[in-house]
Amino acid sequence: MLSGCSAKDWERDLRFGWPTGVTKQAERMRVLWTWSGVAALALGVVVWGLIFWACLRYRKKSVDHLPRQTKYNLLVEVVCFTFPFLVIAGLFWRTVVVENYVNKLSANPDVRVQVDAFKWNWQFEYHSYKGQDGQMHQTVYKGVKDLADAAGNEGLESQNERTSQPPTTCDEAASNNSHACGASGEDDTANGPLYLSTVGSQNEIPVLVIPIGKKVRIVEHSEDVIHSFWVPEFLFKRDVIPYGTTSTARDNQFEIEPTHLGSYVGRCAELCGTYHSAMNFEVRVVTEQKFEDYVKALGSIPYDDPQRQAKALRAAGMPAYATTTFPLQTDRAARKPAQKP
Repeated sequence: MLSGCSAKDWERDLRFGWPTGVTKQAERMRVLWTWSGVAALALGVVVWGLIFWACLRYRKKSVDHLPRQTKYNLLVEVVCFTFPFLVIAGLFWRTVVVENYVNKLSANPDVRVQVDAFKWNWQFEYHSYKGQDGQMHQTVYKGVKDLADAAGNEGLESQNERTSQPPTTCDEAASNNSHACGASGEDDTANGPLYLSTVGSQNEIPVLVIPIGKKVRIVEHSEDVIHSFWVPEFLFKRDVIPYGTTSTARDNQFEIEPTHLGSYVGRCAELCGTYHSAMNFEVRVVTEQKFEDYVKALGSIPYDDPQRQAKALRAAGMPAYATTTFPLQTDRAARKPAQKP
């Protein structure tokens, strides 16, 4: 019977209601939660034992006899101060270690993705990735540049000719063209590359595709108000702070390393406006080969094709649309329950 048991299995299942998690960072957090619960239970047993022991040992045995009254006990006071302090210090130390691991940014992540949040949807820009050949590949639309003008006054330009677009305001009215509202990279440099990207709409949930077992750097950029990038299975969320600039140098960043294949719903966890509850997205953790197939397919589709996400997903052998959530029905008449006759 013992040969069929594994310490890793019971330790993994002893979660006290905490989700399992699908990244290495989530695993560290889950382990911290498990052993914090074990420590709390052990401490509880000690405290309960002392309470019951004191109740029995020093109970009033007769009407006329009182237990010995102790006013001061230095040993008890030292123990009652030192032991809780050591417990708190140990939990604090482990928390700091895990928090530093979760917040750690590697010098050379395998995949770089920029997440642009706006009212009330998401855009995902794929900046670079390390291929199976060991080389870093920059994922850009060839022959197209992204002007770093936050007002979008000059629009996009090709290598040979300049095209003009009407001025836009960087708010929710321009949210479906967020690459013209900043989020162009770490510097305010005009004529930078236009990275491969997909963007959600009222009819389509944005899908973020990332490879399993790779360090994925996510840079968060807000186009308007504070949002929050949250995937419940990652056991992690981080606010997307608007700095009012096209630069992402000050934007929040974090890294994840997925350990499980699958599709996971993502949400905005910061109240950001009327349709906050419908600001969903989907993260798909796929094999490295399928990720490369998807990126290459995305690069072969024009940047202004509104169906580029669905086409690229389909070309890479994946469902063309999100499977974990669905777009909000914006027609209020259609959402209204039918009246009974």
